[in-house]
Amino acid sequence: MHSPKVAIIGAGKMGEAIIAGLLKSGEYQPKDIQAVEVAENRRQYIKQKYAIECFSDAKNAVKFGDVVLVAVKPSIVGNVLEQIGPMMTKGKVLVSIAAGVTLEFMSSLMPENIPIVRVMPNLACSVREAMVTFCPTPNITKEQLDMVIGLLSLLGKVIHLDEKYLNLATGLVGSGPAYIYLIIDALADAGVRLGLPKDISITLAAQTTLGAAKMVIETGEHPIKLKDKVATPAGTTVEGLLELERGGLRATIVSAVTKAAERARGLMSA
Repeated sequence: MHSPKVAIIGAGKMGEAIIAGLLKSGEYQPKDIQAVEVAENRRQYIKQKYAIECFSDAKNAVKFGDVVLVAVKPSIVGNVLEQIGPMMTKGKVLVSIAAGVTLEFMSSLMPENIPIVRVMPNLACSVREAMVTFCPTPNITKEQLDMVIGLLSLLGKVIHLDEKYLNLATGLVGSGPAYIYLIIDALADAGVRLGLPKDISITLAAQTTLGAAKMVIETGEHPIKLKDKVATPAGTTVEGLLELERGGLRATIVSAVTKAAERARGLMSA
């Protein structure tokens, strides 16, 4: 199956991350992607950095794309869909990465024969290591769904979720990288406090985090079991873990994810 041509409406941080990831995959060339961005300076930046067509309005890009991917703020998705709806001809698929915007709402603004896939990725699309969750409308064909999954798989690991879980996944998947960046920075600061240069500390912290994540994924073991393997009796690690528990790290992370998921529900009206 050939890679579908992609039109990306909105070339902000997430739109750019998707462009970068698709081009890094080797499956896409600049001629296979077009973007739409209203901000002139941003539009020129995208053109120059990625050598793709980037327009100020959606007409040409929507006509071009087999997949039309909406990557704008949730509060303006309705306006964008009203604009592009008449241009969405049979055979095209609409993909939206807007947090909190439901399939029902988007379907009300699209022609009946246009399938829609609601997606929650994260910024790691740019390095093709994203966690990508998705849910399609029932009118999507197997061929169209396979096409979209193939596209998303170029950006990372892909999991189908019922739509009722997508807002919940936003707090974990969409916002999760920011929490991990904060933890990496805190680990690096600890290294600096102990006397390590900051650049070295960041490398040590980032690689340690990457290695720990790969252990969870590749061994299939529960994180608690892996934690216990590191924390030997009367060793250094258990002292650090006790300090984290005293500081409420676990409860704070759970609260952060919950707050982000709750916020996702209200973004359409923000």
